[in-house]
Amino acid sequence: MTKIKLAYPKIPDNKNCPLQKCIAFEKYDGTNLHWVWESELGWYAFGTRRDRFDLDKMGIAEFNAAHPGLEDAPDIFLRDFGETLESLFLQNPDYQCPEITVFTEFFGINSFAGMHKEDDPKQLILFDVETDKGIIPPEDFVRDFSNFNIARVVYRGKLNGQFIENVRSGKYDVNEGVICKVGTNYENLWMVKIKTSTYLQKLKVAFDKDWENYWE
Repeated sequence: MTKIKLAYPKIPDNKNCPLQKCIAFEKYDGTNLHWVWESELGWYAFGTRRDRFDLDKMGIAEFNAAHPGLEDAPDIFLRDFGETLESLFLQNPDYQCPEITVFTEFFGINSFAGMHKEDDPKQLILFDVETDKGIIPPEDFVRDFSNFNIARVVYRGKLNGQFIENVRSGKYDVNEGVICKVGTNYENLWMVKIKTSTYLQKLKVAFDKDWENYWE
């Protein structure tokens, strides 16, 4: 196991977000996991936002010991994503680069604030892909990965106050909230998270004065 800098960037709230055209994806209430592919080694590493393990028998055992509750994740990833993602990377010239990292959310139906119920069936949702240029733009992500189990697109349009209020009030039928992505290329990508008022109340009930640690 290796400690790393954040594998996935911290997404800001909406206070200073650009009011531009965006794609909003459902934000799932689970655990962020990353998976690293290299053209010669294949899928060789994985981990949480802050650590990384070898994607082999020993590395998976170390991961399971360090992160109880996430044991199903490696098998789900290799079963549902491993070969098909690798095939796409090898065939699509846009992904001809030395290393690619993909990001997934691991959760079950009763997962909450990063905690999981042991008996719940779990799944992985693919929500971002990073090449040597950076995280790919949202339109590219939807175009290239829509055949996979990706985060649900809940809105396309201008990121504005009305949309933010609609998310807060529960118009889009999401459990936790949304991630809005603005930008058309690697250089101008901007992401912002917006959570629902219902989720806020759940946090206050569960964590009392510490609820802000789990908010935006």
